[in-house]
Amino acid sequence: MVSRLEIPLQEVQRRLGLDNPWWRAGGGIDPEEALWPRRAYFGPFCRLALETRVRRAVVLIGPRRVGKTVMLKHFVQRLLDDGLAGVRILFASLDTPLYSGRSLEGLVRLFIEQHQHPAGQQLWVIFDEVQYLKDWEVHLKSLVDSYPGVRFIASGSAAAALRMKSRESGAGRFTEFVLPPLTFAEYLTFAQREDELIVEREDEGSGNSRYLATDIDALNEEFLNYLNYGGFPEAVMNPVVRENPSRFLRQDIIDKVLLKDLPSLYGISDTQELNRFFNVLAFNTGDEVGLEALSKHSNITKQKLGDYLEYLEAAFLIRRVHRIDENALRMQRARTFKVYLTNPSVRAALFGFVRSEDEAMGNLAETAVWSQWLHDTVISRSLHYARWKSGRQTLEVDIVSIDVRTQKPRFAVEIKWSDRISKQLQELKGLQELAARHALARHPLVTTRTYTGQAELDGVPVDFVPVALHCYTIARNLLRSKH
Repeated sequence: MVSRLEIPLQEVQRRLGLDNPWWRAGGGIDPEEALWPRRAYFGPFCRLALETRVRRAVVLIGPRRVGKTVMLKHFVQRLLDDGLAGVRILFASLDTPLYSGRSLEGLVRLFIEQHQHPAGQQLWVIFDEVQYLKDWEVHLKSLVDSYPGVRFIASGSAAAALRMKSRESGAGRFTEFVLPPLTFAEYLTFAQREDELIVEREDEGSGNSRYLATDIDALNEEFLNYLNYGGFPEAVMNPVVRENPSRFLRQDIIDKVLLKDLPSLYGISDTQELNRFFNVLAFNTGDEVGLEALSKHSNITKQKLGDYLEYLEAAFLIRRVHRIDENALRMQRARTFKVYLTNPSVRAALFGFVRSEDEAMGNLAETAVWSQWLHDTVISRSLHYARWKSGRQTLEVDIVSIDVRTQKPRFAVEIKWSDRISKQLQELKGLQELAARHALARHPLVTTRTYTGQAELDGVPVDFVPVALHCYTIARNLLRSKH
């Protein structure tokens, strides 16, 4: 006898039918979602998900609101376009109240029984927002072992919890795929401005591509939009969300990640304190900080601050960048480091839109450059910032790439949101000293607001390029390398 408190089976089946419109003849994914541009990561994700010879579940993870659910729907459409019968695909979002209390295996059995799938038939089962199920990793590992004919794909936004649990409990049974926020190149594609604002040219001599802006002022307008909301596909595609990202995105970014998404896994009990600490970091993205000073300022112990930083980094909200000196050596007992938001749009979602003349633009431009590099884990780990004493001066270079093999600097970048720097070369003394000490593989680069050109700094050629175009170039080159 079914308890009055239990959700009737037919209600669960009805909901599954609504969530899987492709079970009906001629049905497909939501027409609006079907029109969304594909993420640049869609191709690599499809190749991984379609590799059925390896018995593993694919776990799609990343920060909230970067398009994981839509990418899964696009994958469903890809299966349908390839001729797969819709009844062989199950999509279940585990934050749906009607599925509460149902096990993953219970949903799989219901799907198989409802469509009378024979044993061993190749099926596709997609669990979205999998972190809503307690001990999901144990259940998913068991399903992978028990149903060899089913390809399991799971996604979730509780990034820190997902990464920890998938590694601990899913060894040999899960393959992670990380979906980061939109790059600036992807943003221009979503906003349908890329072809209009960017021209590709072959660089004579090297054979590589270089990119030019057809209208740098218009590109800077889009760069400002990118900083304010462009890291979130939903905000780019939906004008209602775009007009007020704080209202639609703040709850998901902050309330769920900082207050609900299992920070207790990292020994964090005071989530309100974690929230306040993150607000300080987000507002000051790109600043150099130290645990000693942070502890005095916040009255939080250094041990707790270390736990908070570890969690925020695992949740894909921030990235710590470490310091080197003028000899490109990592500080053995470094007390300071820089903290960047992984998605510059988070700052606007928390504190409101930034304008082109605001003081925060310098740090946000720097954050945007770093956020493009974060799309390549190997390269981003080779990047540092340099700061050292030279006489009475403290000199700094914003980005220095260290060659993994030689441990020598490969390239150096100073990030500015101003054209004034091209006339004030004496302010580039840090870049000058670094270039004099080390044979860089390419010219030092300084970003500007609109100016493109070259100058000589004590015999060293220095390239100047607008920061928006620099962000686009990094993103486009990295995204191409993934295909």
